[in-house]
Amino acid sequence: MNLWVVSILSFLYSRVEHCWETLFSIRHQPATDRYRDITSDPRSGELIAESDDPQMILRSRAWIPGWYMLEATVLHATAARESRLYLNEGQGYTDENSVSLPIKNGRVSKRIVHVAKSGTRLRFDPVDAPGNFSVEHLRLILLTPGFARDRIRKRVMRLHHDFRGMSLEGVSRRMEAEYHGHGYSTPQQWLMACYAETFHNRRGQGDYQAWIAVNEMPVAEETLARKPLISILVPVYRPEPGHFRACIESVLAQSYRNLELCLVDDASGDEALTEVLEEYRLRDDRVRVAVHERNQHISHTSNTALEMASGDFIALLDHDDVLAPQALYFMAQAINKAPEAMVFYSDEDKLDEKGRRHDPHFKSGWNPDLLLSQNYLSHLGVYSTSLVRQSGGFRAGYEGSQDHDLALRVTRDLSASQIVHIPRVLYHWRAGEGSTALDSGAKDYTSQAGLKAVRDYVAQASLPASVTLGSLPNTYRVTWPVRGRPLVSLIVPTRDGVDILKPCVEALLERTSYTHFELLILDNQSTCEKTLTFMQEVSQRDSRVRVLQWNHPFNYSAINNFGVSESCGEIIGLINNDIEPINADWLDEMVGQVQREEIGCVGAKLYYPNNTVQHAGVILGIGGVAGHAHKYFHRTESGYFSRLMLTQNLSAVTAACLLVRREVFEAVGGLNEAHLAVAFNDVDFCLKVREAGYRNLWTPLAELYHHESVSRGQDDNPEKQARAQREVSYMLQTWGEQLTTDPYYNPNLTLVHEDFSLR
Repeated sequence: MNLWVVSILSFLYSRVEHCWETLFSIRHQPATDRYRDITSDPRSGELIAESDDPQMILRSRAWIPGWYMLEATVLHATAARESRLYLNEGQGYTDENSVSLPIKNGRVSKRIVHVAKSGTRLRFDPVDAPGNFSVEHLRLILLTPGFARDRIRKRVMRLHHDFRGMSLEGVSRRMEAEYHGHGYSTPQQWLMACYAETFHNRRGQGDYQAWIAVNEMPVAEETLARKPLISILVPVYRPEPGHFRACIESVLAQSYRNLELCLVDDASGDEALTEVLEEYRLRDDRVRVAVHERNQHISHTSNTALEMASGDFIALLDHDDVLAPQALYFMAQAINKAPEAMVFYSDEDKLDEKGRRHDPHFKSGWNPDLLLSQNYLSHLGVYSTSLVRQSGGFRAGYEGSQDHDLALRVTRDLSASQIVHIPRVLYHWRAGEGSTALDSGAKDYTSQAGLKAVRDYVAQASLPASVTLGSLPNTYRVTWPVRGRPLVSLIVPTRDGVDILKPCVEALLERTSYTHFELLILDNQSTCEKTLTFMQEVSQRDSRVRVLQWNHPFNYSAINNFGVSESCGEIIGLINNDIEPINADWLDEMVGQVQREEIGCVGAKLYYPNNTVQHAGVILGIGGVAGHAHKYFHRTESGYFSRLMLTQNLSAVTAACLLVRREVFEAVGGLNEAHLAVAFNDVDFCLKVREAGYRNLWTPLAELYHHESVSRGQDDNPEKQARAQREVSYMLQTWGEQLTTDPYYNPNLTLVHEDFSLR
C-alpha cells in the first residue's frame, strides 16, 4: 500500500473518530438533536430512561459508506440487556435497518456495522429498560473491508451453532456451496445473517413464542419396549371450573395412553365440582375419583391419591395446571432409556390469565446443592411409586412445600444416574391471582414449610450444617461450619503491579475472619522497586505471608503448581492478585463447603469494581469453550430463576478464587502447565476433578471484587493470539462434546450470551 493511500485512510480514521466522539461528552449528557423518553437526574447527572424505548438522535454530519466497528460502554442498574443502533438511509429509522449490541454492563461491547449508502444518519438507543443509565464510551471506527470480513467470519466460526468448531476455510467453503439453499442471494448475505444471529438475545415473550413454534412440533413416537402405567395424582380443592376441566382434558388427551388419573376432592362441598368429577369418571375408565368427608389439606389428599394409584410411576399435577400433549410419552421414553432411574423431571413454563404461555424455566440437570437451595425440580415430576411409598409419601406439616419435602427425601439415597432431567417443556403452571407461579412471595407459609423440609433433610442425613431462609422467597441458605481448624494456603501469583497487589494482600489479611491461613506470594520476575519493597515489608510484618520466587516465563498453571508444592495447608486456595474480599466470612463459607467429602472445587461470587457480576460459575460451551454465568448482571439482580443468589453445583469455577482440598488437587495432577499456560486451565482442572467423582460448587455467599486480567493483559498480538488458539484447540480435543452438554445448564439456552437467554 503506497504512502498516499495510507495518508487518506489515516485521515478518514481521524475524521470518523473525531466526528463520533464529539457526539458524546463521555460520562455526561450526550449532545443530540433530540431525546425521546430520556431525562437527566439533577442529583447524579445520570440519564434516566423513562420507557423501554429511549432514543438518542445523534447530531453529526452524514456517514460515508464503509465498514465500521461500533464500540459502546453503557452502565446501568436496570433490567436492560441490549443497546441498538439505527441506520437511516433515507427511509427513516426502522427495526429492519438496525443492529443490536448486547450490553456488557460497564464494559466495552463491539460489533461491526456496514453503512451502505452515503448520507446515512444514525440513532442510538442505549438501553431497553427504564431506569438510570450512563453512556461511558461510544465511537465508530472505520475498518478495511478485509479486516471486517475476517473478524465477522471468526465470530461466526466461534459462536454460531451451525459453524462451531469449523475452520475459517471450512466456513467460507460451506457459505459458497450452500448459500442459495438457505434462501440467500450471495454467500455474503448468509454470512451477515449468521453474524447478526450471534448478537440476537432471545429473552422476550415474542422470542419464546417463536421458540415454541420452531421447537415444539409434534414428535413421531417410537414403539416403546416398556409401557409403564403412570398414575397422575391430582389433589382437588375448589378449583376454577374452566381451569379444572382444562387440566383433566390435558391428561385424557395424552398421546401416551397407559395412564390413570387419580382425582381426590378434599371436601370442597361444591355440587358442580361433584358433577364434573362424576362426568369424567363415567366418560373414561382411566379416571378414578375419591372424595374426603372432611377437609384434610393437600398432603393427606395427595396420600389418598397415592393409595389409589396402581401404576409403576406417579406424576404430580395441580388441579388447575396443564400437561403438554406428549408429556407422558417423553416420560415413558426416558423410563425406557434409563431403566435404573426412579425420578424424572422436566422443564416447565407458566400460563397467564388468558392462557398464554410465558416465563419458561429451562432447568439444570441433577443438582443436589441447588435442590437444597430451591425446589427447582418441581414440575413435571414423575417418581417410582414404590420409592415414594417406601419414603412415607407426603408428610403432614409440610403443606405448601410438600413436593419439595418429597423430592428431598426420595432423592437422598439415589445416584445421579437414577435421577433424569428431560429438557422439554412438559408442564404449564397456572399463574393466577395469588398463586406462587405468579408471585413466589404470595404464600409465605410455603417458604416456612420449605425451610422445615430442608432442615429435616439435613438432620435426617446427620449433616453438620444449619439452614436459614434465603434472601428470596422459597429459597434457603445451608451453612456448613468449618470443622476443626484446617490450615488454608492462599496462593497469589504476581509480577510487579503493586497498585493491584497491595490492596489485594492487605484486604486478604485484614478482611478475612478465618485467620488460620498462610499467604504465598509467588513473584514472577518482578522488577518494580515499589512492588519488591512491598512484598518484603508485608512478609516481615505478618508471619502468615511468604514470598517465593518463580524465575521462569509466565505460565499460570506452572506457577500455581509450584506454589502448591511449597505450601503447607490441607486446603489450597488459588487467588488472583487483583482480588479483594467484600464480606469478612468469605473464607469461612468456602472452607466449610470444601471440607465436604463429595465436593471438589469451590468458587466464589466475583464482581467488577462497578458492582456488576464478573463470575458466578462457569457454563461449558459458551463462547466456544466456556463462559461465566450471569456476567455483567448487576449485583442486586437475582438472575435466572434466582440462581445468582443460590448455592449450587456447576461444572467449573474460576481459579481467580478457588478452593480445593490438597488431596484432590494432587490426585488429578494439578493444573495443566504443558498445554494450558494461560487460559482455561481452571476449567480443565475442574473437569478433571469432576471426572474423579467430585461435585464442584459455587457459592454466592463468598463475595469479592475482581479486577479481571489487569496483571496479565490482553491477547492483543499475533504470538498471544496463536497461544490462545492452541489452548482453545486443546480444550476442544480433550473434552469434546462435554463442552456443549453442560449438565448444569440446559440445551435450550444460548451458547453465545452469558445471560441464560434462549438458544
